[in-house]
Amino acid sequence: MAYKITDACTDCGACEPECPVNAISEVGDKRTIDADACISCGACADVCPAEAIIEE
Repeated sequence: MAYKITDACTDCGACEPECPVNAISEVGDKRTIDADACISCGACADVCPAEAIIEE
């Protein structure tokens, strides 16, 4: 199951460098996860200070 970034995202960018498959990118004023590329490792969710990343 892929992870998803919720509206609680503060666009801090902590998650992006943690993604081993580069599935996270910035869109507007938030980060987004490409569900097709996500390998559900949870590395992004582990570092999110806003707890804005959930398993979909």
